[in-house]
Amino acid sequence: MKRIVIKVGSSVLTNTNSMAKERMLNLVSLIAKARKKYEVILVTSGAVSAGYTAVQLNKSIPTSKKVLASLGQPILMSSYKKLFDIFDVTISQILLTEEDFDSRVHTQIVQDIIDRTLKNDILPIVNENDISTTPDQLFGDNDQLSAHVAYHTNSDMLVILSDIDGYFDSNPKNNPKAKIRKIVSEITEEELNQKHTPNNQFATGGIVTKLKAAKYMMDHNKEMFLCNGYDVSSAKEFLIEGTQNKGTLFTTKKSRQEVLS
Repeated sequence: MKRIVIKVGSSVLTNTNSMAKERMLNLVSLIAKARKKYEVILVTSGAVSAGYTAVQLNKSIPTSKKVLASLGQPILMSSYKKLFDIFDVTISQILLTEEDFDSRVHTQIVQDIIDRTLKNDILPIVNENDISTTPDQLFGDNDQLSAHVAYHTNSDMLVILSDIDGYFDSNPKNNPKAKIRKIVSEITEEELNQKHTPNNQFATGGIVTKLKAAKYMMDHNKEMFLCNGYDVSSAKEFLIEGTQNKGTLFTTKKSRQEVLS
């Protein structure tokens, strides 16, 4: 059975002052279906934005952001548990930092925990531990975290569910004729050095962090699929039905069929 990492962004999980319950239910339903075909690891953002639904602190103040994360972690996990209980899926929470991948010993511990979790039919839900850590201990965005989790757990593919339909040939905000690049096999330095442009106040990246994650995956001969998390139909078609109508597949393999088989 192939192993995949699904990463979901803050904007998918929350509205301004509330959890996005319908979108979360659609995500959970997708994962429940995907688990029949794959071993699934979920990397989730959303702790800070979930905390903001309870108390509106100023996120730009570092300590306030940590407080929001501490508020939001139980809100986020409680929301996940209620929804995964509908599908009889047991979940666990794993909080990581960049330091967990800095040494062979730490990395092996992470690998063993996730392997054991999956062997016991438990869905591991991974998030970055940004509460009691310093900035240099953090990836800073969960796109990078999810790519490292995918590589170090020997996953076959990373799927990023975001607030965009895929990677366009130009900025769709400025060019209404912009088209999705369905398959990308090379990412240039110019693309990686674009300005970070998150669409949501609680997002920490934008397209650049996703391109960096894709580059990391391709450099390690693995694939990444980027698609919309507001409507998970593209992810469902790709993962469950083996077809690609939307979304962008980042791959070094010669054919899409080779990836989907």
